[in-house]
Amino acid sequence: MRLTLLPVLAAALVGGLLAGSLTTPAGAQELELIKPGTLLIATEGTYPPFSMRAPDGELDGLEIRVGKEIARRLNLKYEPVIIKWEALLVGLAADQYDFASDAMDITAERQKQVMFADGWLESGGRVVVKKDSAIKTPADIKGKTVGVLVSSTWLKLAEERGAVAKSYKAESDAIQDLVNGQIDAVITDSIAAAYAIEASKLPLVLVPDYLSHIQKGFPFKKGKPNLVKAVNKALADMIADGTYAKLTTPLIGYSPAPKDPIKTQF
Repeated sequence: MRLTLLPVLAAALVGGLLAGSLTTPAGAQELELIKPGTLLIATEGTYPPFSMRAPDGELDGLEIRVGKEIARRLNLKYEPVIIKWEALLVGLAADQYDFASDAMDITAERQKQVMFADGWLESGGRVVVKKDSAIKTPADIKGKTVGVLVSSTWLKLAEERGAVAKSYKAESDAIQDLVNGQIDAVITDSIAAAYAIEASKLPLVLVPDYLSHIQKGFPFKKGKPNLVKAVNKALADMIADGTYAKLTTPLIGYSPAPKDPIKTQF
């Protein structure tokens, strides 16, 4: 009896070991990690609401929360690497971290330099108005006074729709004038506006439609297809099961997951 069970028991043990190797840090080499068992993710730590310091001093923000969840789903330790924006791609090329979570726009030019994971966040120009405003669509700003950052792309978007643009050196000043009723609307970045509204409990809302679109992605050094595929799966799974929305909505009031993510160019 024992002899006949041995092959079965051996097969079960081998199967268990193989299954375990796919979910434990021991299989980290397959993911092209720099530090086995650890996911090194670069961030600035000073760019709310993407990365910032919580009152207790711990890192927090949209990219931090998503990055930590990716590491958890890959059964890896999350380890942030604080780096300045201008040195981000240099550090990536020098293998100082596995990828960067900084809010980097996915562009054709950047795709020549790095490999992006699937787009993880969508943003773009949005119209911001007071809650009781008659402006319900972007087209409604025609003939209205709209605040924009001086020399920004928002100025062109306002003028294209027939608005009377009022330029500001700081978008926070435009937002304050909107709250005070001195202008009819503001055009600014969707994520920045949503965070300001949530953080300061402003009596403002975002008009539903975007005026422009941009997706942000996590850049990787080229030559790490397994790691990128694993991150893509973790991202897709957390969006599908609602975890992504639970992590991001408290910060900006909605889930910024792209409806049609820009896919990795392998």
